[in-house]
Amino acid sequence: MPSDLAGRRYVVRGRVQGVGFRWYVLHEALRLGVRGWVGNRPDGAVEIIAVAPSETLAQLEAALRRGPPAARVQNLDVADVPQEAVDSKSFTVKH
Repeated sequence: MPSDLAGRRYVVRGRVQGVGFRWYVLHEALRLGVRGWVGNRPDGAVEIIAVAPSETLAQLEAALRRGPPAARVQNLDVADVPQEAVDSKSFTVKH
């Protein structure tokens, strides 16, 4: 694995469920070549685990702050995670 890879956990709060947020994240992650997953949380937030080069994660983070048109992002928590947190070679939506 390239050493420039970083792992991040994002928790997005606001109006982010029922507005196509997971599918928006899936599209952005696939476009950017990010590995990981996105899923709804029981508390109404959306959680993303992502592994990619730091510059790519910065682009993903900017997209998360924007969100799809119907979403209203109020808060974005960001934390580092080990890149081993993602064992897949692609990006998926958790149901």
